[in-house]
Amino acid sequence: MIKDFILPDIGEGVVECELVEWLVKEGDTVVEDQPIADVMTDKALVQIPAPFAGVVTKLYYAKGDIAKVHAPLYAVQIEGAVDIASEESIATEPAATTAKVTEPVAATTANTSSSSSVSIEEFLLPDIGEGIVECELVEWLVSEGDWVEEDQPIADVMTDKALVQIPAIKAGKIAKLHYRKGQLAKVHAPLFAIEVEQAASAPAATTNTDTVANAAPAAQIVSTEPARQGKSLASPAVRRMARSLDIDLSQVPGTGKHGRVYKEDITRFQQGASNVSASSATQVKEAPVQVTQASQTQVPTSTVTKRADTVEPIRGVKAVMARMMVESVSSIPHFTYCEEFDLTDLVALRESMKVKYSSDEVKLTMMPFFMKSMSLALSQFPVMNSQVNADCTELTYKARHNIGMAVDSKVGLLVPNIKDVQDKSILEVAAEITRLTQAARSGRVAPADLKDGTISISNIGALGGTVATPIINKPEVAIVALGKLQTLPRFNAKGEVEARQIMQVSWSGDHRVIDGGTIARFCNLWKQYLEQPQEMLLAMR
Repeated sequence: MIKDFILPDIGEGVVECELVEWLVKEGDTVVEDQPIADVMTDKALVQIPAPFAGVVTKLYYAKGDIAKVHAPLYAVQIEGAVDIASEESIATEPAATTAKVTEPVAATTANTSSSSSVSIEEFLLPDIGEGIVECELVEWLVSEGDWVEEDQPIADVMTDKALVQIPAIKAGKIAKLHYRKGQLAKVHAPLFAIEVEQAASAPAATTNTDTVANAAPAAQIVSTEPARQGKSLASPAVRRMARSLDIDLSQVPGTGKHGRVYKEDITRFQQGASNVSASSATQVKEAPVQVTQASQTQVPTSTVTKRADTVEPIRGVKAVMARMMVESVSSIPHFTYCEEFDLTDLVALRESMKVKYSSDEVKLTMMPFFMKSMSLALSQFPVMNSQVNADCTELTYKARHNIGMAVDSKVGLLVPNIKDVQDKSILEVAAEITRLTQAARSGRVAPADLKDGTISISNIGALGGTVATPIINKPEVAIVALGKLQTLPRFNAKGEVEARQIMQVSWSGDHRVIDGGTIARFCNLWKQYLEQPQEMLLAMR
């Protein structure tokens, strides 16, 4: 099967790039992650890796040409029958060996198709979010050889926004999983191969198995080729990993073609070095030599210093959060405003209503009251619900009150928002909060629930904090952090000390749009609605 490699997004706003150098030529056999070309954008020099193994059949651009993003860069022939049967790509063998192995397999497949109507189909990873071109393979929910039903979950993948579950579109047997756990899968590229058959054919399956078994030794011979000394073959990601671990690539035995080094090779090499250190320490301990107490204390100290740091890539939601927070702080002049709320009456009101109105679908927490009262205050101070353009020349007052809530999910910080709070009752807001909280904590928030927020609430008090300086969720202009609810002594109107339910709130505002007086007056109105719930009820429409 010949497949075009589509040039992916290689930078925000980049639609084309210059082809600086081809690192392969037509007819070359390439392996997964092997560098194919160097391209130059208006920002940096980028190296394009191969997403799968095969034989390069056509290069669509000449050196110096302008390549288009989302257009074919090169074409590669994928040995479908052999790739499906064996984890090792036969494309890594010499051309003659490949021809010998492929011929009987192809013949066997043809005979099988004529007698049992067996077809192997590639499942292409569909669009799973606006602007998403790749995702991380978090977990395979099936294995090669498993029978699956239509709509059965096949894999969990992580985009830069949420965890998404990929279902099977047809029933059949999983022939090949094209990615390993932790790898980046490309949108519109094959995710897995499925064998769809109308009638079983045991003899054909046996023949395929035997053919692959004969092909395996040849692949293993190639893979055990030692790495070349000096400048080793490795992708940029592998070189970064080696540098971070302070490992000389020339000392790492590579298992790829021509000794190419992969991440697994570095991990294996690092573990081997640790094992050697542990073995040496054991020999010293068992040697029949009388040692002093000072010498004995040096052994564990030596062992501790040999421990290696753990390097973990920042991907998915965490990577997006890091990028957005840096952009927010660097482009928005933040200022902080703090206030103390006495929520004694609101707590009593909520307690009296909780049993009657709470269910599995609705949890009547304090948050619905915070959101609804905030929406009422936003109607009086629309600038708090506005957004400013990039060069700060236009201010857009948002008509919808889409109030976001920061959720500490298992995949990172997510901020889903409740749409149109101004038109919902407190119970409707509570139902939406319950739904989004459950979805966010499982990492399965729909992309639509993460878009179009206008102002955000971060409930740090759920984890025990009191005061914070939250970072604005750009392009919004304000965010508030709720501290934990505390029972503290306060003076009443008669000068008597009594226990009250106190919460600290911390605002961060965009000082290009909001001044201190505006946020103080807005916060005072919000505080009035919360401290005196009857005022909130009277203000509702």
